[in-house]
Amino acid sequence: MKAEIITIGDEILIGQIVDTNSAYLGKALNTIGIDVYQITSIQDEKQHIIEALTAARNRVDVVLITGGLGPTKDDITKHTLCDFFEDKLVEDVTVLQHIESLFEKYISSPISEVHKKQALIPSRAIALHNEVGTAPGMWIFDNNTVFISMPGVPFEMKGLMQKEVLPRLQKQFDRPYILHKTVVTYGKGESTIAAIIEDWENNLPEFIKLAYLPDLGKVRLRLSARGSEKAVLEKALKEQLAVLQTLIGDIIAGYEDDSSLEQVIGALLVAQNKTLAIAESCTGGQIAAGFTKNAGASRFFKGGVVTYATTSKIAVLDVDPTIIKKHSVTSTQVAQAMALGAQQKFNADFAIATTGNAGPTQGDGDVEVGTVFIAIATPATVFSERFEFSNSRERTIGKTVQKALEMLRKEILNP
Repeated sequence: MKAEIITIGDEILIGQIVDTNSAYLGKALNTIGIDVYQITSIQDEKQHIIEALTAARNRVDVVLITGGLGPTKDDITKHTLCDFFEDKLVEDVTVLQHIESLFEKYISSPISEVHKKQALIPSRAIALHNEVGTAPGMWIFDNNTVFISMPGVPFEMKGLMQKEVLPRLQKQFDRPYILHKTVVTYGKGESTIAAIIEDWENNLPEFIKLAYLPDLGKVRLRLSARGSEKAVLEKALKEQLAVLQTLIGDIIAGYEDDSSLEQVIGALLVAQNKTLAIAESCTGGQIAAGFTKNAGASRFFKGGVVTYATTSKIAVLDVDPTIIKKHSVTSTQVAQAMALGAQQKFNADFAIATTGNAGPTQGDGDVEVGTVFIAIATPATVFSERFEFSNSRERTIGKTVQKALEMLRKEILNP
């Protein structure tokens, strides 16, 4: 069973916003056994929308449309749907009552005629209740194809998908099971991993496919199983993952669907009753942000500082100025001094420190762009490593974050 996602909006095409809706919709559909055949982004223009709908109708079973619904004149989707299906707009009383209730509860100004018009939908459409917005979703079944239109506002679209669209799709269509398990690895590159697991990969059952997903400092291995019996797929995935663990268990950090590396490290620290502090320079607080975005980080994370300037390293972390003068602010000696300074200042068991030149200019140090030093202070020692990452600022920072986490995890597991 195939679906196509059509996102409507000039703001997507000119790069003003990132199309996160398509990523969410693709993942949501896949969880109920529906493959996404194509994703299309188009202009807020009637003929362009009609052409996209015509093409989609000829190749998929489900068409999901986001955008172009709302009270303003450039929201033309439902009018275009009327032209496409040779239909007319009619007022849906239930939708109108919902709009009126939203205005009564949350909006001080009286409801306008413009907002009331959002209760108009094509006569062939089933209105999908938008709990948090005024524009309803719409479900139209035509010649064995379902057309589903939703607002482009992400939180409105997600609510409609979870409460209206997915349950209806599951009820109306027979679908295969599609199960994914993504293994997250750190410490080895894609080609190295491929060589190690080559025989295992070649002997995977036909209904299980492997994909390599390299990213900054990590490689994700996604196993996808498809079939009619869920229990059979779950058993096969479990068996194959057990074999994979014997081959590359030393670099497996966890599973993407379960938790991030920051969550894995946090759980390890809590289990050992240990704490963490962070001193960042070139990473600008991104390591600390990765930990604190997760609930419960206060159980192990004592605090962090961004000592971006040389003077801050001296004033905040008590880095000896003579060390900086002798070895440069971007050096193994300064990285270790930063880690020890954070460890002592926050009275933590472990500490991470980063210093380097992410570019594009030379900065305070005398190393080449892409050179980074990462230090880890443990209850017993402190050490650092030098890395030559990239001449891209974004990639250097991203790789530094990932490598620092990898180094810390290794030390926690092997005290």
